[in-house]
Amino acid sequence: KQLYEGDKVFGFIGNFGTTTTAAVLPYVLQRRVLFYAPFVAAPLVRRDPPDRYVFVYRPAVAGETAALTNYMLNVRRVKPEQIAVFYQDDGFGQYGLEGVLRAFRAAHAEVEPLKLPYKVAGSVNVDDAVKTLTKYQADHPNAPIKAVVMVPTMRPASKFIEKMTDAGQSLIYASPSGVGARSLADELMLLGPKYANGVIVSQAVPDPNGYSSGVLDYKAALKKYFPDEAPDPVSFEAYLSTLILMEGFKRAGPAFDTEKLVDALESIKNLDLSIGAMAGFSRGDHLALHKVWGTMLDGTGAFQPI
Repeated sequence: KQLYEGDKVFGFIGNFGTTTTAAVLPYVLQRRVLFYAPFVAAPLVRRDPPDRYVFVYRPAVAGETAALTNYMLNVRRVKPEQIAVFYQDDGFGQYGLEGVLRAFRAAHAEVEPLKLPYKVAGSVNVDDAVKTLTKYQADHPNAPIKAVVMVPTMRPASKFIEKMTDAGQSLIYASPSGVGARSLADELMLLGPKYANGVIVSQAVPDPNGYSSGVLDYKAALKKYFPDEAPDPVSFEAYLSTLILMEGFKRAGPAFDTEKLVDALESIKNLDLSIGAMAGFSRGDHLALHKVWGTMLDGTGAFQPI
């Protein structure tokens, strides 16, 4: 309210978090204000059909977990009955779980994944999930769980991997980008390389340490304006989403208002960001990108593209 009514801002870009977005979205929509590229995993900013004033860069968390599950099934050749889901027992975690179930249905799997929920509380407690999985492994020696698709925040993810590794379990762990790839890597490397090596995190951007034209442009801008900052998927996502917004401003012209800008954004088709995927919107689709990239931690704490 202060920003819009007091400071007279034109619109909002890059709002972070599902809870905060859920709180402000009704206010924004009632006033028909642009709400652009929120960093939100939940479907409330991805309605079908889309809200006219809401534009999103990244796929939903369910899209990322579906891609991770497809990777396990089709690339790593893990059987459906050997996949578990470790997830936060709230709306965010349920959205991610739905993506896994969607991939299972698409693969015509006759089983559901082993579910390992954890409660959101003041302290990190993943003990119930660890006990459930440990017992399952002991009860199923001929078909143990081999891969865990995770839908957590960073600290529970790190604690779960730590406890399962200490229990002697060597599993494939894969999480969507909302976990915070860099923070998770740093946390696991504090424990030791064996905890980090092989952990997979999907991303809404390609490797920010790569050498594609789009990445090089981003790194040049980062070095110019924020020379002390290292390339990072989150800032790269913000950079790319803003490039699309700038294209909308160009098309709207100098005498723009919100309605003209929304029309201009919906006219963007197949915008080449030099990242290997075209971006754009339409009246019926306000999701800029439908592609998910994969990265894997190595023993040095660096992410490698997969």
